[in-house]
Amino acid sequence: MDTNAVIYQDLERILVKREDIAKAVKELGQKLTEKFRGEDAPVFVCILKGASVFFTDLIREIDLPLTTDFMVVSSYGSSTKSTGVVKIVKDLDKPVEGKHVVIVEDIVDSGMTLHYLKKVFANREAASVSIVTLLDKPARRRVDLTVDYSCFNIPDAFVVGYGLDYDEKYRNLPDIGVLHPRIYSAEEK
Repeated sequence: MDTNAVIYQDLERILVKREDIAKAVKELGQKLTEKFRGEDAPVFVCILKGASVFFTDLIREIDLPLTTDFMVVSSYGSSTKSTGVVKIVKDLDKPVEGKHVVIVEDIVDSGMTLHYLKKVFANREAASVSIVTLLDKPARRRVDLTVDYSCFNIPDAFVVGYGLDYDEKYRNLPDIGVLHPRIYSAEEK
């Protein structure tokens, strides 16, 4: 997709270019391959919908047996800000007891969702729980949470693209951009 495409007109600027994303995902895949080499197949859990693009690219860069599962967890609705209430909309299909769980998320913002999920997987007796994210926004953290692996630390801006959305739009952008406030400012009034 050309950056002159109509969908790019809603961006204030491009924050992370697709080439940089591809490079970071490849490097992260290599790190995760090394971390889990010799272990039973870890379970990579994609947090839908936002992490789906990142998840798909990431698991193709991991050179070892693994299994996948998917969850839908909500704390945003159609807002630009987290409600703080985490709700599991779609749970895993299989148990994770005794397994290494790798949660793959698009962005860690307040940290509340992943803080909650770490507790959930600990209660389900996972052997370990690792957090992997494409984007980490530490300036917005509201809970004590350690992100094990992230591709990019970003400033406190509302970003879309490469799976991230605003009101279900912009997921198809191959780059990550800062959404222009005119798109969502009416919501904040």
